[in-house]
Amino acid sequence: MERNDPCWCGSGQKWKKCHYPVAGQTRNLAHQYKKQYGILLKTPEQIEGIRNSCKLAASILQATCKMAKAGVTTNELNDFADSLHRKASAIPAPLGYGEPPFPKSICTSLNEVICHGIPDDKPLVEGDIVNIDITCILNGYYGDCSAMVEIGNVSEEKHRVVEVSKECLRRSIEILKPGIFINEIGSIIEDYASQHGCSVVNQFVGHGVGIGFHEPPQVPHHYNNITIPLVEGMTFTIEPMINAGVREGIIDPVDRWTTRTVDGKPSGQWEHTILITKTGHEILTLL
Repeated sequence: MERNDPCWCGSGQKWKKCHYPVAGQTRNLAHQYKKQYGILLKTPEQIEGIRNSCKLAASILQATCKMAKAGVTTNELNDFADSLHRKASAIPAPLGYGEPPFPKSICTSLNEVICHGIPDDKPLVEGDIVNIDITCILNGYYGDCSAMVEIGNVSEEKHRVVEVSKECLRRSIEILKPGIFINEIGSIIEDYASQHGCSVVNQFVGHGVGIGFHEPPQVPHHYNNITIPLVEGMTFTIEPMINAGVREGIIDPVDRWTTRTVDGKPSGQWEHTILITKTGHEILTLL
């Protein structure tokens, strides 16, 4: 959207005269986004709190990923990450979240598991891929991130979803700045994934985060028609889930969390929490 285009709100005025995100309009813009979309534009004080939580989440993720090797159980990864939260006087956000309450402090999603894998006593083995997802609550603020780990030598198919999902995240973050529409994120991701023979999961989305675990807006990773413009002060995740086969997943009927690909093919995911700044963006979960 250009400054002289009609404003997205339907007022009939030019964007620069209406909801263009400049300093003098910050208060009105925050009110408008909360009223129209439920989106919380964060204050400088809130951003600092979210930034601190994101840095902690990123550091715990990095340390936990280094521990992920053949012979280590995902329960051991969970206990290690949990201890790092406690040492930092932080709370692992997944623990007890949702219905039924999530039973662990982190998510560990192996091979064909798309997301929300529950740590257990089964050891990692050569050839596995695993997504480790960390969300911290530090002083009331949330930071959310995840990364993939390859255990030894993995198949070409597994390596492809690891690399494609990582590049999808990188490319979608690269475009972020005020005025970009949310649906442009999904277009970038699905364009790249489909070019490399992969599909994009549409059952789960990125989301606002910071004051709460899951806030508006939803941030789909597939083609969509959400034309909410990004503005300064938005904080949200991008976390594309990329499958080697079809996009559909099945939620485990017993634990009601673990979601696996319907065809048993591998899935990959990387995640960052992003802040939209006055001129672009900041990756809050980057060390």
